[in-house]
Amino acid sequence: MRSEVTRAAGKAQLIQYAKTRIAVISGSDVGAQLDFAGTLVRIGTASDNDLVLCDDTVSRRHCEIESSPEGVRVRDVGSTNGVFVGKTRIYDAALAEPTTLCLGDTQLTVRRLEETVDRLQATAERFGDVIGASDRMRELFADLDRIASSDLTLLIEGETGTGKDVIAEAVHRGSARADGPFVVFDCGAVAANLAESELFGHERGAFTGAVAARVGVFEEARGGTLFLDEIGELPKDLQPKLLRVLEKRTIRRLGSAKTVPVDVRIIAATNRNMANDVQRGLFREDLFFRLSGTLVHVPPLRERMSDLPLLVQHFLSMERPPRNLDDVRPEVWQMFKAHRWPGNVRELRNAVQRLLVMPEHPISGHARSGSRDDESVPGDLTAVAVRPLRIARREASDQFERSYIRAVLAKTGGNVTRAASVAEVSRQMLQKLIRKYGAGQGTSLSPCDTDPDER
Repeated sequence: MRSEVTRAAGKAQLIQYAKTRIAVISGSDVGAQLDFAGTLVRIGTASDNDLVLCDDTVSRRHCEIESSPEGVRVRDVGSTNGVFVGKTRIYDAALAEPTTLCLGDTQLTVRRLEETVDRLQATAERFGDVIGASDRMRELFADLDRIASSDLTLLIEGETGTGKDVIAEAVHRGSARADGPFVVFDCGAVAANLAESELFGHERGAFTGAVAARVGVFEEARGGTLFLDEIGELPKDLQPKLLRVLEKRTIRRLGSAKTVPVDVRIIAATNRNMANDVQRGLFREDLFFRLSGTLVHVPPLRERMSDLPLLVQHFLSMERPPRNLDDVRPEVWQMFKAHRWPGNVRELRNAVQRLLVMPEHPISGHARSGSRDDESVPGDLTAVAVRPLRIARREASDQFERSYIRAVLAKTGGNVTRAASVAEVSRQMLQKLIRKYGAGQGTSLSPCDTDPDER
């Protein structure tokens, strides 16, 4: 008898969205356009934006545009040259359509079209332990409900703290494999020289220190689901081996000539743009296609702020004793609504817990200061102004990263594992940044936190 099966999204309903068109009417990208419906669009020069511009007066991540029945909502996400309507600079505003926006030297129009797009939305406000009543989340729940009933491989994309691991477990609990194990493997938390053994297992004597045979996570998850968290951090030399396992459905332990069949469903997650990583040669294209049999994107909290009261109430109800929304003062609500939540739902949960202990400081000082990162980068602007903007921006970004890595290492006493947790990045990524900037110099790193090859 299956236990604790998730009845997630319930009955779905069909919703119609009007199409909206963004068209560049002046600047170096004139003629570029993008049609969208019921989604949020990111604009900037970085390749992971929905509308990518070449104008070097436009920031890498310049603004976000979302269409709603009330009009167009435009958010400046920390650009250098701002978003203007006429002579007025806007940071977060709802505008009537059609409207013309200025981003640096680029002008674009936003207008609604006659065409509509149909999308399914769940009627329930949760999928397993994932909560949300916004349109974006209800659409996600409707997709996940259908995906869970299949045995397809699933790739979950989303920023750190959006709840990708919770979604993966909810999909498992709502599937025909719910009685089987749910095994988690964090690709960014295991040293590269141990990852193959952790995945596929090894026989006794396969390598120095292998004093006994051991099964890997593929065998542990047999009959259930294997969740490959932070799949983008998987070492490149292991990617073809993982692809072979996914295609053949067999594994071979290190030190063994025998193949072992494995019956597992694969769910992977990443906080990176995998399509962008494929283009840059950082991730195998064939493995990406194999993993993304179905692909969903989890929206960040800033794109579903209407869910804020629902989430806060949920986290308050989990306290002992349970609390309710009456315990949140009006000034705290204003602070919550104005915050950008770079740590997403995880940061919100921490803020709610902190609120009950230190109601005057529910949001940490670092999070507050980091809400508009492009405007808080220190430096002499008169000095950078004599260099090309793209070079000055890159140098400012490097300066910020170097200072941040040194600060977080100092705060954690040089403990890389704790520093990675504070920074909400993988330990492997933090070590790469330490090597890049020499940020460990002058800081005593904990011996257990250095790379095995560096000991």
